[in-house]
Amino acid sequence: MSDLTQLEEKILSDIAGADSEQAIETVRVAALGKKGAISERLKTLGAMTPEERQVMGPAINGLKSRVSEAIGARKQALHESAIDERLARETVDVTLPVRPSPLETGRIHPISQVVDEITAIFSDMGFSIAEGPDIETDYYNFTALNFPEGHPAREMHDTFFFSPDDTGERKLLRTHTSPVQIHTMEKQSPPIRIVIPGKTYRCDSDPTHTPMFHQLEGLVVDESANIANLKWVLQEFCKAYFEVPSLNMRFRPSYFPFTEPSLELDIQCDRSGSEVRFGEGDDWMEILGCGMVHRNILRNVGLDPDVYQGFAWGIGIDRLAMLKYGMPDLRAFFDADIRWLRHYGFRPLDMPTLFAGLSA
Repeated sequence: MSDLTQLEEKILSDIAGADSEQAIETVRVAALGKKGAISERLKTLGAMTPEERQVMGPAINGLKSRVSEAIGARKQALHESAIDERLARETVDVTLPVRPSPLETGRIHPISQVVDEITAIFSDMGFSIAEGPDIETDYYNFTALNFPEGHPAREMHDTFFFSPDDTGERKLLRTHTSPVQIHTMEKQSPPIRIVIPGKTYRCDSDPTHTPMFHQLEGLVVDESANIANLKWVLQEFCKAYFEVPSLNMRFRPSYFPFTEPSLELDIQCDRSGSEVRFGEGDDWMEILGCGMVHRNILRNVGLDPDVYQGFAWGIGIDRLAMLKYGMPDLRAFFDADIRWLRHYGFRPLDMPTLFAGLSA
């Protein structure tokens, strides 16, 4: 019996010395676990005589009960102490304002928003979205688009060239998204109806030009494409994008190596107030270049120009954003200024749709 008394004193001392929930669990396992000190004593009852068992059985079971109660009480006290400590450590000032969620503070960049608006408009008109590489060869960026070697129009593009590779070829950062037209016509048979939003690169920088900018091009190729189709597509696009019921347009002769005839499109606007308003007034603003696809380009991609014809246009996406949303300086698009983005950016769930309004 003196052995059980010493064991109880030791276990109760260990219980009192436990200073954490993990420590009291260790004491419990050492005393009452499968191989614990008290469990081992219980296993000896089977080898005792009936007289010894009558004495030791109640003594060992009584010790087990007292230890279990002591462990439970100590565990409860440690648990409450841990909660009090955590509450003191993680104090919350309920008078502070609630932090806004990411959906509330996050903003979609105007360029991304305008690309979504463009996609919604042209998808509704039956166009597909095409993409291509930013790094191009001279052939796809110039030659296949009817820029002969040494042609002065090549100098208009202020091209970023890479160093010559092992074969002596100098690749370049594309100066327009027009190479995607060539890639598409090489892989896809007419009819073709695509729009190409993407990044382009030219060595230029001022309030309305940056070395990297975004451009949108469109291409239609089939057996009956004509100027009337081109005018209708551009008028419907401009009305939908600027969200006006009607819009007067005028076309002026121009020159691009890849179209013949080539045209510049002006749209009706009013500049008399503090902002430019489209679809009203007596002023005009040049908005894009367009024209019928040059016969040489059709030949370059293996299409018979006596069977197929097409029209194309190109416009700066950055400029579209500036005109619609009143941004005065193109360079701010790339400054990563969070204040600018909070002012001009769009909420993440403001998805542009034609039926709800592009900029609703």
